[in-house]
Amino acid sequence: MTPLAENLDWLEAAIDAACRRAGRSRSEIELMAVSKTFPAVAIAEAAALGLALFGENRVQEFSAKATELNPLRSRAANPICVHLIGHLQSNKAQRSVELFDGVDSLDSLRLAERLNEAAGRCAKRLPVLIEVKLSPEESKAGLDPDSAEAAELLERLPDLAHLNLQGLMTIAPFDVPESETRACFRSLRHWRERWAAAYPRLSFNVLSMGMSGDFALAIEEGATRIRVGTALFGARIPLREQP
Repeated sequence: MTPLAENLDWLEAAIDAACRRAGRSRSEIELMAVSKTFPAVAIAEAAALGLALFGENRVQEFSAKATELNPLRSRAANPICVHLIGHLQSNKAQRSVELFDGVDSLDSLRLAERLNEAAGRCAKRLPVLIEVKLSPEESKAGLDPDSAEAAELLERLPDLAHLNLQGLMTIAPFDVPESETRACFRSLRHWRERWAAAYPRLSFNVLSMGMSGDFALAIEEGATRIRVGTALFGARIPLREQP
């Protein structure tokens, strides 16, 4: 058994245990394999183990892998999907729509409009998640859920015909007590419920929250999608150190 297969076995056991604690079914949880900094061959190995949804952080980095992965993305049976989960500058909207099967880091009305225009040019309807900022770190991207821009984006999204809003995404603060992590996840669930009631034309089915260090807590607090990289692929090699 390869290290990746062993890691996946451990991860599935941990997901099952979290689901049992929460009284949830494993089928409610979608596993996104975060493959940033890892080569296309690692994604292919994960796909051979049955993983189908992958997350990448940078447009330029994934562009270098995309051609090699095209056969896996276009195959008739069990094609893989790759979503952008990192911060996206609006001037890269066109390229991101061409490269990715979804953008899970929508954080402004301007970006939404750019993505909608680009998706129209590509004749596709792009799945998106709104990234919500629920912790104070300066390094975190995302919309302030109490902001006027969040309200404006939610009002406008139903009219952006080439975008398909599927839900919300957040990143919990790092190195904080479990209670703070749980509070962050509960807050995202709260905003999902509040916005689903206020904007019935939009879908909020996906709650993308929880990573390698906190996915179990996220499952217990209502996540429908977890984003796991290190616990699956191992320690990352910074791009500047790769050969």
